[in-house]
Amino acid sequence: MSTPPCAVVVGSLHYDIVVDAPHRPAAGETVTGTAWRPVFGGKGGNQAAAVVAAGVPCRMVSAVGDDGFGTFLRDRLCAAGVDDRHVATLPGQGSGMSVAIMDAGGDYGAVIVSGTNAAIAPEALDRDALWQGATHLVLQNEIPEALNIAAARAARARGLAVVLNAAPARTLSETFVPLVDILVVNAGEAEALCGVAVGSLDGARAAAEALADRFAVAVVTAGGDGVAAAGTGLDGTRSEPGHKVRLVSTHGAVDCFIGTMVARLVEGHPLTEAIADANLTAARRVSSPR
Repeated sequence: MSTPPCAVVVGSLHYDIVVDAPHRPAAGETVTGTAWRPVFGGKGGNQAAAVVAAGVPCRMVSAVGDDGFGTFLRDRLCAAGVDDRHVATLPGQGSGMSVAIMDAGGDYGAVIVSGTNAAIAPEALDRDALWQGATHLVLQNEIPEALNIAAARAARARGLAVVLNAAPARTLSETFVPLVDILVVNAGEAEALCGVAVGSLDGARAAAEALADRFAVAVVTAGGDGVAAAGTGLDGTRSEPGHKVRLVSTHGAVDCFIGTMVARLVEGHPLTEAIADANLTAARRVSSPR
C-alpha cells in the first residue's frame, strides 16, 4: 500500500495561557482580566493541526517535558490527528509555554518561554519514516535556526519543498535563506525583513515584491486587508482581498492560513488556489469564538 502524500512540521509546542482583558497593559500597568483558559499552541503545533484539519496527513518533530504541560500538549496534538511519533519527551525539562493577553477588540500580544522547544534533537530528522510520502516541510522561528537549517537541508535532499513562517521576526542567515521555497510573514514580520510598511493590501504587494528579491516566493498576510504573493512561477505579484467578517479573535489566524495553504499544495493545487482557500479559511477562523 502506498503512503498518501503528507506534510512534515518541525517546530514548537506551547501550553498557551490565554487571558481575556479589556486592553493589553502598558508598561507598569496592571489590568483586571475577565477570564483565562489553557489552549494548545505553539506555531508548529497549530500549523500541524491546521494541515490535518484541511484534510491532509501531517507528522511533527518537536519536544515536550515530562510535566503536566507536556501531557496536555501531546494529548491535544494526537486529538487533532497529528502523527506525534517524532515528538520526544525530555525528562526533567519544562515544556514550552506562553501567556497571551486578548483584548476586547480580538487582538492579542504574547510572551513565549521556549523550554523544550530549544532542545529538539536534530537526530530525529535522520529517520526515513519521518519523510516517507512527504512533499512539504513547514518551519517557524520558534525553534533555533540551526535546527531549521538542518531540517531544510534534510527536506531538500529528499525533494521536499520548504515553507518558512518567519515568526517571530528575527534576522535570517544567508545560509538559511536559499533553503526556503516559500516564505510566509505577516505585516510586522515583513517590515522587519525588508523595511516595507504594510498597512494595506498595496503595502503587502510592495513587501512581497521586495522579499521576492531574496526568497523564491514570498507571501505577505495583511490581516483583514487580505494577502499578497510574489516570486517564481506566479506571473507577477498576485493578491487576494480580505473577506468581510465580524472579528472575534485573531489568535492562530496565520497558523490556520499556513496549514490550509500547505494542505492544498500537498494535494497538488497551484499556489494561487492554495492561497485563496487559505485566505477564506483564515477569515472563518477569526470570526469564530475560540
